[in-house]
Amino acid sequence: MTANELRRKYIDFFRRHGHAEIRSAPLVPENDPTVLFTTAGMHPLVPFLLGEKHPAGSRLVNVQKCVRTGDIEEVGDAVHLTFFEMLGNWSLGDYFKREAIHWSHAFLTDPAWLGLSAERLAVSVFAGDEDAPFDAEAFGTWRGLGMPEARIARLGKADNWWGPAGRTGPCGPDTEMFYWTGTGPAPAAFDPRDGRWVEIWNDVFMEYNKTEQGTYVPLRQKNVDTGMGVERVTAILQGRSTCYETELFAGLFDAIRGVTGAERPQESRSGRILAEHLRAATFLMADGVRPGNVDQGYVLRRLIRRAIRESRKLGTTAAVTRPLAEVVIDQYREVYPELGQNRAAILEEMGREESQFAATLERGLREFGKLVDSFPAHVERKVISGRKAFYLYETFGFPLELTVEMASERGFQVDEKGFEEAFRKHQETSRAGAEKKFKGGLADNSDRTTALHTATHLLHQALRRVLGEHVKQAGSNITADRLRFDFTHPERVPPEALAEVEKIVNEQIRRDLPIEVREMPYGEAEKTGAIGLFAERYGEVVKVYRIGDFSTEICGGPHVAHTGALGRFAIRKEEASSRGVRRIKAVLISEADA
Repeated sequence: MTANELRRKYIDFFRRHGHAEIRSAPLVPENDPTVLFTTAGMHPLVPFLLGEKHPAGSRLVNVQKCVRTGDIEEVGDAVHLTFFEMLGNWSLGDYFKREAIHWSHAFLTDPAWLGLSAERLAVSVFAGDEDAPFDAEAFGTWRGLGMPEARIARLGKADNWWGPAGRTGPCGPDTEMFYWTGTGPAPAAFDPRDGRWVEIWNDVFMEYNKTEQGTYVPLRQKNVDTGMGVERVTAILQGRSTCYETELFAGLFDAIRGVTGAERPQESRSGRILAEHLRAATFLMADGVRPGNVDQGYVLRRLIRRAIRESRKLGTTAAVTRPLAEVVIDQYREVYPELGQNRAAILEEMGREESQFAATLERGLREFGKLVDSFPAHVERKVISGRKAFYLYETFGFPLELTVEMASERGFQVDEKGFEEAFRKHQETSRAGAEKKFKGGLADNSDRTTALHTATHLLHQALRRVLGEHVKQAGSNITADRLRFDFTHPERVPPEALAEVEKIVNEQIRRDLPIEVREMPYGEAEKTGAIGLFAERYGEVVKVYRIGDFSTEICGGPHVAHTGALGRFAIRKEEASSRGVRRIKAVLISEADA
């Protein structure tokens, strides 16, 4: 079964069970400061998991694009990916454990769907602890489906509990499904530590809310959130040991062979990193991310540059980014139209970034030359410190192996343990910074955040009035303290223009305009002149927010009822975000704070 067939079967199965198909949301979340990227299908659905009505109903299904970069250094092995597709179905206060498990089992084992052998399946359920009891309902449902008790592992929070992603929020037990990929019949008993049992599906039951006090209280609306990885399941269905052996990567490896001359790139770590990272980079660019030095742009730049470094290990200095991006666009554009729609921009940006990185590498070679030339001739044992080796890695993109190789050619050694220590400290610092910056969990729906989200609508329209209708939202990040709004514009916004924008926004706040919401088909919303960030973010039915006679936008976030509730709007900073994209940071000041 191909990946295309898997996607279609999954959607068809759940549509037969009353689920409405919704589009994949973009990889950059809107109004969720807790993550840089959409890492799971639930991120775009946070308001609806918390109780807001979804325009498509209470049963949903889709294929969601995801990016996770926490294990980026592990990419190239058999299992880690930065970009992947997640099949998901949701119940928003509708069905719960029994139905979810029955449908999971049916889709996996019924010959009309995936037809996997029930004899090669095992599951895990939550064992229970002082916060929540053993999940007897999930256990009993699996037993009722014929799952032997020896194949049902009872595991703790580390394995069978989802969330909250932050300190507080919805969470609950889950049940995970595993498939035996070893040779011969599956063992009678399930051992979760045996890597031949591969997880293929996860059903999360959100039935608790973790409070600030650390207690778990029952949720008023209980939800189901499931996830199945397209790449992993495609490999299993095709009897492959990794997704790199499936059609999902075949075209990329053909292109790598053509550019580098490497005979079997799919079997090398460098070939896999090159294919995987440029696939991820192409999808990120299709969703508006551009290489930069902060946030999403920094991650994108790192992916591209790491891919280019690996291409050189395969024996080429030829340009690799554009040929591989073209393969990704052609392969996926039917499933994700935004790839085809942004083809020219993606290829242009790829080529530009690769040229810039080539120049950076040249500077790094000169820096390396200065470094080794600085050693006194009389020193017998010449060692490049780990700190300096890491500087070459972090600043110029030199992997440790390249530094070691070049050092050896000049009669030097490298303090590799010192490099690993410097790298470890860098990771800890980065991780701590990310945890501090993105310390929340699910998107914040507090009153302050709601007010700032509403203010972005006013800011967007004011920018279009002052700068022109070429201005389009390119992303936003909102916390309880400030809004950050990215928009398309080719140059710095002059101070007098920013002052005019600020003045227009505050005029609309003083007018105390009413904010009305209507649900309508997406096509009808377009005809009303409503603007939105990405068409692919929305389903067939959308919410249109009208702010008096000033602004009309398609949106799914929280809003106040009248603009007079916002307080005074103040722009704090305007700066470049990435090429062709500017960024404004602004706050709302209440009368009490003024």
